[in-house]
Amino acid sequence: MTTKSAAAAARATVSGYPRQGANRELKKAIEGYWKDRVTADALRTAAAELRAANWRQLAGAGIHEVPTGDFSYYDHVLDTTVMVGAIPERHRHAVTADTLDGYFAMARGTQDVAPLEMTKWFDTNYHYLVPELGPDTVFTADSAKQVAELKEALALGLTARPVLVGPVTYLLLAKPAPGVPADFEPLTLLDRLLPVYAEVLADLRAAGAEWTQLDEPALVQDRTPAELNAAERAYRDLGALTDRPKLLVASYFDRLGDALPVLAKAPVDGLALDFTESAAANLDALAAVGGLPGKRLVAGVVNGRNIWVNDLEKSLSTLGTLLGLADRVDVAASCSLLHVPLDTGLERDIEPQVLRWLAFAKQKTAEIVTLAKGLAQGTHTISAELAANRADLASRAGSPITRDPAVRARAAAVTEADARRSQPYSERAAAQRAHLGLPLLPTTTIGSFPQTGELRAARADLRGGRIDAAGYEERIKAEIQEVISFQEKTGIDVLVHGEAERNDMVQYFAEQLTGYLATQHGWVQSYGTRYVRPPILAGDISRPEPMTVRWTQYAQSLTERPVKGMLTGPVTMLAWSFVRDDQPLGDTARQVALALRDEVNDLEAAGTSVIQADEPALRETLPLRSADHPAYLAWATEAFRLSTSGVRPETQIHTHMCYAEFGDIVQAIDDLDADVISLEAARSHMQVARELAAHGYPREAGPGVYDIHSPRVPSAEEAASLLRTGLKAIPAERLWVNPDCGLKTRGWPETRASLENLVTAARTVREELSAS
Repeated sequence: MTTKSAAAAARATVSGYPRQGANRELKKAIEGYWKDRVTADALRTAAAELRAANWRQLAGAGIHEVPTGDFSYYDHVLDTTVMVGAIPERHRHAVTADTLDGYFAMARGTQDVAPLEMTKWFDTNYHYLVPELGPDTVFTADSAKQVAELKEALALGLTARPVLVGPVTYLLLAKPAPGVPADFEPLTLLDRLLPVYAEVLADLRAAGAEWTQLDEPALVQDRTPAELNAAERAYRDLGALTDRPKLLVASYFDRLGDALPVLAKAPVDGLALDFTESAAANLDALAAVGGLPGKRLVAGVVNGRNIWVNDLEKSLSTLGTLLGLADRVDVAASCSLLHVPLDTGLERDIEPQVLRWLAFAKQKTAEIVTLAKGLAQGTHTISAELAANRADLASRAGSPITRDPAVRARAAAVTEADARRSQPYSERAAAQRAHLGLPLLPTTTIGSFPQTGELRAARADLRGGRIDAAGYEERIKAEIQEVISFQEKTGIDVLVHGEAERNDMVQYFAEQLTGYLATQHGWVQSYGTRYVRPPILAGDISRPEPMTVRWTQYAQSLTERPVKGMLTGPVTMLAWSFVRDDQPLGDTARQVALALRDEVNDLEAAGTSVIQADEPALRETLPLRSADHPAYLAWATEAFRLSTSGVRPETQIHTHMCYAEFGDIVQAIDDLDADVISLEAARSHMQVARELAAHGYPREAGPGVYDIHSPRVPSAEEAASLLRTGLKAIPAERLWVNPDCGLKTRGWPETRASLENLVTAARTVREELSAS
């Protein structure tokens, strides 16, 4: 096909869309179902209406081919587990008894049965449920969800493309099931899994699918020759099927590297590749393998993960280069639009000039359609859009919001000594033990306590003018009093104030720092029904005044026990925001770190002896390619130390991480030089404790003994058993007892019971140690 005809064939498509609805209707329906206020039929109806609304919006905007199968009640990897019949044995009875309740039991657990482990989806803040597989796993096809949703879209008269997690990525994301040797490799099950995918593909073809997309983002990571051979075999076999739709294999989030020639040569019908800045190397690599003659290329030139407007002329240039490399070039986002909010049109509090710089899912859809039109019909047909885009880009580049000379001068003056504590850990530890006087196996929590309906109502009342600032503060003080009183009665050793005044662990700080923008409706799914509003990091960062000191001081005035000051660390402030793309991340991290350093120093000056700076995002922001790790970890760990190193030796610095593969960053955890780290460990059965021990981690650690992402209440004996496992790896004098994460999403009844059991477990194990 000639370049001209290839351009004429260009169409617009996307691989996925936000699931929740403009007013988070899906969240409300699911949580209503959990509370028996919404029936299963009503939940299914609400979900179907949301899917239809999304598809109609996409088609109405000019998207030629809408995605199906990307919708989920909880998680698309869990949906894949159901599709291939890999239900854990402990959940089989529940799934057989009721498929919907069994599905949610796998995601959330029950009082009697633990859920699947949860971790981050590559380097995003989306969490997926980890498949549990073993040598005895038997796969069986269940294409009901995928077929039903395809038929829904086709019934609306739309062209639709089912989107599935690919078999190689699914197995690479999996872990050995409980009781299976840790060295078991799920990828060895590939030959057993492929016939199940073949059956699903046949069912989709029979239901009317012309194309089906198989997502293989795991192939953008470093892969061994054996793993690349597995990918080659998978797509050789699937491509050879006669009873299948056309296959589009997709990757995103980074460059494909050695996997690109494997997929380019596979007998599939097309590839979807990321061509945004982080994956720009895909363009030259595709040319080097001779392109995709006779195949379709879906070019991801619009960033599906960030919220800045696209540079349309730059994207058109990339698309023009790609025209000669494939039989047909279509235009898309780099990945599913699941990772961005729905619509900037819902925002009312962002200045109109600044709003022009932003593109959420709906606006990105329009950009994709514009680019496809320009590619197919010529740039003269989109001249007005190009002119407006140039003006938007120039407006942002020239805005004083983006640059503060004083902030830049301070960051440039930072020295290596600024990011180092004044004394080594061994000396600090002795000073802290003498100062704090804590018992063996000290107990604490991660920071937040339940955000009740009353607290949310109080914030709404303040925004709505129904109460004044003084009335709001009285409500917050009452909540802090309750939290402190409960912790004292329960016997917790290091207390927290509960963060009643905070809407979100990042947004709360972003709203008090210069350079950040906050949204009102910028909701993005983190996991299940948990949605967050990532703030937008638009300019240089500084802290005009203290952010947490007043509330921490108030909490400390209520008790003789130490109260932790609670902050969000600089890397997490970046990772859980939409970051600026006009300067290196390390430069932005240093600015945030300096702002937080001021807060840490003020907390200490106000009498706070324990200060926690959470960095749950340190692992998730790790680049997907190992060659990029050293540079990232250098600036990331320096930023944390810069935030926390200005305090006296007797001030104890904590940090916290959750739901990530910690084994990949144990050295970086060490390099943070925190005095105490708390980590998620309950679902992974203390794996991180073993990883810390294998590394020789020398500081104190609290691997969690209470999984807060499940509504179940762990018994005291269950917590004690996990604690004993932790003691096999970490000496008692360096082991803390705490939950996996903050308690914001939990209710008070389960929180009380769980923390009482946690304290009982700590006391039991202390007694065992003293008796031995």
